[in-house]
Amino acid sequence: MKVCIVGAGAIGGFIGTRLAAAGQAEVSAVARGATLEALRRHGWRMNTAAGLVQAPANASDDAAALGPQDLVVIAVKGAALTSVARGIAPLIGPNTLVLPAMNGVPWWFCHGVAGFPGGALQSVDPGAEIEIAIPFGQVLGCVVHASTSTPEPGLVQHKMGQGLIVGEASGGRSERAQRVVNLLSGAGFDATHSADVRYDIWYKLWGNMTMNPVSAITGATADRVLADPLVRGLCSAAMAEAQAIGARIGCSIEQDAEARHAITAKLGAFKTSMLQDTEAGRPIELDAIVGVVREIGQRLDIATPHTDVLFGLARLFARVRGLYPKED
Repeated sequence: MKVCIVGAGAIGGFIGTRLAAAGQAEVSAVARGATLEALRRHGWRMNTAAGLVQAPANASDDAAALGPQDLVVIAVKGAALTSVARGIAPLIGPNTLVLPAMNGVPWWFCHGVAGFPGGALQSVDPGAEIEIAIPFGQVLGCVVHASTSTPEPGLVQHKMGQGLIVGEASGGRSERAQRVVNLLSGAGFDATHSADVRYDIWYKLWGNMTMNPVSAITGATADRVLADPLVRGLCSAAMAEAQAIGARIGCSIEQDAEARHAITAKLGAFKTSMLQDTEAGRPIELDAIVGVVREIGQRLDIATPHTDVLFGLARLFARVRGLYPKED
């Protein structure tokens, strides 16, 4: 199988390194700048508890030089996806599968959902450029349950977790999704074939749509966020709004917010991805994690006052620091 990783950062490098080291696929990467240079010089590299994992890398900044693939794993930040979609065509043949391994709600999430007003989700796909560039019928959904970072370009630091949930964007099980799951399992991932990957995406979002912006604004680790009763209450109220939205789009969550907080608390004093990005001066993925919940609520006439507060505060915080686009 020919696999191309688009975006060889913390998650893309994590997946690419494991696949390349397993030797069961022909793995390439579309990268640029210092990451491209590092891949060409050192190959795939990842520090783990068991030591350094390393494998040769075929990397280019030109998708056309790599040609059509069997599987394209997209692992870029949400804000970069529109640009990536514009140049991804050379990788996608008629039978290519596209696996976005990204944070938050993907562009295709409400495609074909009964009762949902038509049109692309503007918060994650302005102008519907991504929807046009990547055929929905070739998309597999993915949820990543792992913590990784990049201490330097081209080098991944694996902290914990090996979980990848994969499933058809349209729902149900398929042979092609199972082939991808088998490939990932063979590379050491805890890969699961889901019959309802939309639910899995929404459930993960339900847990991190509050922790991420609150931690970014306050600089607090998750344990401190949960320890403050007023902040915890705000998080629970926003989660209730997302729960109501989920019930309308076929992603009903039966668990209550306190039960979800208890799961998060078991992870201890961890820094969310949004807090890590803030501390590193990187743009934050606010739209795919919070803004999109607000948009879906608006489209369905579901009020989201607590989500609005979180989004507004986090957006202003990030704009002041140059980590989110300024108002038009």
